[in-house]
Amino acid sequence: MAESVDSSDSSDVDAVSANGRDPESHSTVRNVVLVVLDTARATSTGPATTPNLHRLAADGTRFDNAFATAPWTLPSHASMFTGTYPSEHGTHGGHTYLDDGLRTLTESFADSGYETIGVSNNTWITEEFGFDRGFDDLRKGWQYIQSDADMGAVVRGEDFREKLQATRNRIFDGNPAVNAANILYSEVFQPAGDDGADRSTTWIRNWLADRDGDDPFFLFCNFIEPHVEYDPPKAYAEEFLPEGASYEEATAVRQDPRAYDCEDYRLTDREFAMLRGLYRAELAYVDDQLARLRSALEDAGEWEDTLFVVCGDHGEHIGEHGFFGHQYNLYDTLIDVPLVCHGGPFTDGGRRTDFVQLLDLPATLLETAGVDDPELRDQWSSRSFHPDSIDDARDAVFAEYVAPQPSIERLEDRFGEIPDRVREYDRRLRAVRTTEYKYVRADDGTERLHRVDTDPLERDDLSEQEPDQVRAMRRRLEAQFDPLEDAGASGEVEMREGTKERLADLGYL
Repeated sequence: MAESVDSSDSSDVDAVSANGRDPESHSTVRNVVLVVLDTARATSTGPATTPNLHRLAADGTRFDNAFATAPWTLPSHASMFTGTYPSEHGTHGGHTYLDDGLRTLTESFADSGYETIGVSNNTWITEEFGFDRGFDDLRKGWQYIQSDADMGAVVRGEDFREKLQATRNRIFDGNPAVNAANILYSEVFQPAGDDGADRSTTWIRNWLADRDGDDPFFLFCNFIEPHVEYDPPKAYAEEFLPEGASYEEATAVRQDPRAYDCEDYRLTDREFAMLRGLYRAELAYVDDQLARLRSALEDAGEWEDTLFVVCGDHGEHIGEHGFFGHQYNLYDTLIDVPLVCHGGPFTDGGRRTDFVQLLDLPATLLETAGVDDPELRDQWSSRSFHPDSIDDARDAVFAEYVAPQPSIERLEDRFGEIPDRVREYDRRLRAVRTTEYKYVRADDGTERLHRVDTDPLERDDLSEQEPDQVRAMRRRLEAQFDPLEDAGASGEVEMREGTKERLADLGYL
């Protein structure tokens, strides 16, 4: 990072100034807001689906080549929070907890005098998995009243009898009055077509209006609407469904990615087209919530002094390559994500085509805020993409898939016999991508090579035709990481039952 402090002076962020911010640092901002559009793939965003994000990019800076380090929520967020690759932070399907020994971006801001607020609408990003460290308040967006008890079993009941039974089983798990209020909200009062974005934005608006004190703030928000199940408001869906498809027909299509993978059911081309329409409608809906969030910052008088960052954490397959959901592979459909920055040096910054990774966010956000953290800097693989950064630009990006989620054993428990093609996905993957080539290697020795400049959909495997290029790309991977067979950790952290059920709703279990 530019203008950093010598780490030998102090291990504390306070070494920079009284509150950890460098008043002489270039292009600093007061506040930092990081918004994650869960499951947003780059190819599905743009003027038609996300006009507010498009306008934000026109006023700020759009990154055309931004890539996640992993194809699903938990390891991708761990990279964003720590500036490390999955094999470095060890958080994946086989080890679902963020290591206590890792420094997080939020801790850095907190130790620098920032008020730190998080709103998560994805159940992986909670205190249970280690993501609360550094937050003054990390709210669970799926709960009307914040509580450790999860009434998700009531939400999933297929009929009145099941809902009643689930209520009987869970009402005394914690505070019965709070549980009853959460059940009433989910069953009676929760707006249709919203998975927490509207209430999250409203809560943030109220927090901004009511907060006292002059401390700068770091605000993190995850909007989960583009995630399965796609259930946008009808008015949004009707704008994107294929010709002749009704809202009722589209929403009746089964959405169960793991069952689809295991050939428990099939989807026609028309059904996938309807699902893609629903997905795009979800993006449009959450894009309007993004505009509301910007308006809240403007009304609070904070917009002009805020670095506002919007990204996807990973993408989605909706029939591409024969997949539904975001597991098992590292196609660009899953790791190419939108990234827009506004504020400070990123205002009127235009479009950038250089490679950036989501793990570059810690270095970039801290540099833009004028905060230096030697402990976090010593840990990360992050490179700042601040326009004035002295960090080297990337000429390649990397991604990893360490372990399936859910595991093959859990798929067998659910479906019995599973297809051989699914069993083959019980492997680790690594990918390296340059402007010309994409190379993917598995720990079982299989490998793929794509010429992405002429084959952006990664349809043609050239590994046999171009052995010299395969060897060159393999050396790039080996130079970046330890041997593939040594990657990752094991020992899955036991989840609470309510969390398991909520994750099942999202298609993970």
